Amino acid sequence: MRLVIARCQVDYAGRLTAHLPMATRLLLVKADGSVSVHSDDRAYKPLNWMSPPCWLTEEPGTWTVQNKAGEKLIISLEEILHDSKHELGAEPGLVKDGVEAHLQALLAEHITTLGDGYVLIRREYPTAIGPVDILCRDSDGDTVAVEIKRRGEMDGVEQLTRYLELLNRDTLLAPVHGVFAAQQIKPQARTLAEDRGIRCVTLDYEALRGMDSDEFRLF
Repeated sequence: MRLVIARCQVDYAGRLTAHLPMATRLLLVKADGSVSVHSDDRAYKPLNWMSPPCWLTEEPGTWTVQNKAGEKLIISLEEILHDSKHELGAEPGLVKDGVEAHLQALLAEHITTLGDGYVLIRREYPTAIGPVDILCRDSDGDTVAVEIKRRGEMDGVEQLTRYLELLNRDTLLAPVHGVFAAQQIKPQARTLAEDRGIRCVTLDYEALRGMDSDEFRLF
């Protein structure tokens, strides 16, 4: 991983355009090829980024990050204050809570709990920023990303939001809707989710456990 702190301005050119005026920011270049731009007031969420597959071209005073779709992130560097590289090694991955993992398996097995006509695509759908718990399609054929928690809090909504932002860049999947599913959902998390167009579903663990599986049933 490469960490660069620099005074820079950033311009994004693609389906939309965006401009970040000159300021001191953190530029994060990861081993997977992604490049993201961070400020000191947004917690973990980048101001702008380019997800892999993409490539970085460095010229004096300018970084250009481009993907296969021709979208560009152009970073104009006024001054570099810090530039370092670090080898983080293999990531063992997130170990899910036992109940949470079981909820995921049960909901995948009984995906129509989310609504009639829902069809499972796969569990643990891989993305550049981590696996989506469940990816499925609704009765209209639209893609739905499902984030599952035992207790639904605001950080879970933020996590699903990041997945949706990334998945909606994939023209084969878009539009991708979100479902935030948990045994309990805190009011603040529900408000945030609904404000972002994410549907909230409260899961009854015992009811899911008691449902008959038709996976190996002939009739």
